[in-house]
Amino acid sequence: MRVYKTNEIKNIALLGSAGSGKTTLAESMLFESGVIKRRGTVEGKNTVSDYFPVEQEYGYSVFSTVFNVEWNNKKLNIIDCPGSDDFVGGAITALNVTDQALVLINGQYGPEVGTQNIFRYTEKLKKPVIFLINQLDRENCDFDSVMAQMKEIYGQKCVQVQYPIATGPGFNSLIDVLLMKKYSWKPEGGAPIIEDIPAEEMDKAKELHAALVEAAAENDEALMEKFFMEEALTEDEMREGIRKGLVTRGIFPVFCVCGGKSMGVRRLMEFLGNVVPFVSDMPKMRNTRGEEVAADSTAPTSVYFFKTGMEPHIGEVSYFKVMSGTLKTGADLTNADRSSKERIASINVCAGANRQPVEELCAGDIGCTVKLKDVKTGNTLNDKDVEHRFDFIKYPNSKYSRAVKAVNESDTEKMMAALTRMRQEDPTWVVEQSKELKQIIVHGQGEFHLRTLKWRMENNEKIQIKYEEPKIPYRETITKAARADYRHKKQSGGAGQFGEVHLIVEPYAEGMPDPTAYKFGGQEYRMNIKNKEEIDLEWGGKLVFINSVVGGAIDARFMPAILKGIMARMEQGPLTGSYARDVRVIVYDGKMHPVDSNELSFMLAARQAFAEAFKNAGPKILEPIYDLEVFVPSDYMGDVMSDLQGRRALIMGMDSEAGYQKLSAKIPLKELSSYSIALSSLTGGRASFSTKFASYELVPTDIQTELIKQHEAEASEEE
Repeated sequence: MRVYKTNEIKNIALLGSAGSGKTTLAESMLFESGVIKRRGTVEGKNTVSDYFPVEQEYGYSVFSTVFNVEWNNKKLNIIDCPGSDDFVGGAITALNVTDQALVLINGQYGPEVGTQNIFRYTEKLKKPVIFLINQLDRENCDFDSVMAQMKEIYGQKCVQVQYPIATGPGFNSLIDVLLMKKYSWKPEGGAPIIEDIPAEEMDKAKELHAALVEAAAENDEALMEKFFMEEALTEDEMREGIRKGLVTRGIFPVFCVCGGKSMGVRRLMEFLGNVVPFVSDMPKMRNTRGEEVAADSTAPTSVYFFKTGMEPHIGEVSYFKVMSGTLKTGADLTNADRSSKERIASINVCAGANRQPVEELCAGDIGCTVKLKDVKTGNTLNDKDVEHRFDFIKYPNSKYSRAVKAVNESDTEKMMAALTRMRQEDPTWVVEQSKELKQIIVHGQGEFHLRTLKWRMENNEKIQIKYEEPKIPYRETITKAARADYRHKKQSGGAGQFGEVHLIVEPYAEGMPDPTAYKFGGQEYRMNIKNKEEIDLEWGGKLVFINSVVGGAIDARFMPAILKGIMARMEQGPLTGSYARDVRVIVYDGKMHPVDSNELSFMLAARQAFAEAFKNAGPKILEPIYDLEVFVPSDYMGDVMSDLQGRRALIMGMDSEAGYQKLSAKIPLKELSSYSIALSSLTGGRASFSTKFASYELVPTDIQTELIKQHEAEASEEE
């Protein structure tokens, strides 16, 4: 393969809901461009894209697949992305490293919730969008209805470039209103027959052609001026107008394809080669310092690694984009994230599992390499004259979590190593070793996401694992002030131990005034603050520690030990053993011994005094509350709301967005445990949701009682 210059390269993400036909379309694109001689099928498990065993097992794309085709002396790098919302990480990665989104729509169903989610990401990243309506040969495909839905959702920016003469099993022809030609195919597909538009279709074609001309003209002042004068543009002028409109998201062209029979695919490839923006047409990327980095092949070399694949017999395959400069085989580069040196021994361009070696790749190009020493997903390698780092890919929060453990405990270390490797492949798998919960938690995008991980662990890694319900990270706090004291005294020959601590605890709220006096049992305790520490707890909330000891009752050198004892008890609240938070502690008195007092004595005394005071201060359990947004078709709204109310959710509002209802709520984390499964079941997989931590709130009394009983039972079992 020859070396393509930056202004000859186009990077494209192929996106769409599950079942929209992306893998089949990718196969047709590879076939039409001559990369493969025969089209594979998903059913035959022989496609270029879905080549991993887990994908062939489930019949779904799990990983994004990078491939390239040459068309009209242009290089098109295409990333075929999984359609399931559970594997959205692949789509987000692809959108960040490409310059054009091809969004596939199933002609039977129109824009689905997965389409909406993908479109929101293209909006956020300001990526051009071309819509492809696929599967026009299906019985219940209604093209006009799909176009009406798209206009309603995406507005008048949706402009038809093509329309089918008829849909259903007999689909074999379409009208192209950019070229003003009729394209038709034999039943088995193949090369199109290109003819003049028949008389009965001419009025409709002219009307849509005029709309396309106007939409193209709107993106360029000179073209708009010509349009007003002549009401016409040449084909080249229309292409230029559409290209500029794509870059600014001023136009969303709509094409028709039937990927299964390769109908319309060759014409689509022509449009991609002729009209879609080049890398050099798009806004410059920014590094972590906010500096613009131009895709300039003469600049110092900088390479960003956006994906890692694990392949049998090969190991890690590292996929990269050349951000600047020209990457050559044998280049010695520095890892900006890990300060290590790397030699690029080989450079390949990809077509799924097939790789073709090349000597160099220019800025903007995408390739892969193998056998790197110390490169992880998200790392940047630089030439000696540049210090770029890139961190532009942001993944959504997890939606589904499970505690994971190896069935055979001796496999735990191997399991953790495998989980770490898998996270390199899919950063939306998040692995957490929770000291608090004493569990290994795997967070993902949904039940299917974690089921896939389990399949791979058991079939590829040969490690049997099991999932359990994750524990909830409850918190404990207090609701009133309380006082306690404790004397630690121990004598066992030689130096003894002695420490006595008197303290007061009370709930802490941001901005509350310093204490002056307290009253307990008819006795007043006046405070004389000598020192105050505000500690931001790593698990959230604060501990405010005040030294109000007067008259030298406790030497100042013992205060750190007293604080240490209190912190130790904060890590294990008396109700459920959960972390405590938002507490103010005032040490106001105590006693010490000139010989026997030491740090250990005061630490133990403080720990016991704090525990006693905490129990008498109206302790309460707090639970994590999350903000929840659900995108749901209107006809399922009632069922979804009823389900949420049964999960102790508080509905905060409803709104319409792009043809769907957006429901906002606050919901306890405990009730989110299996929500992705329930929502999918309620809506037939047509809804999606996102969550974000909001706050900790008091649990209802009946649940608190149940949690305390459960903790006591577990504690007695351990004894």
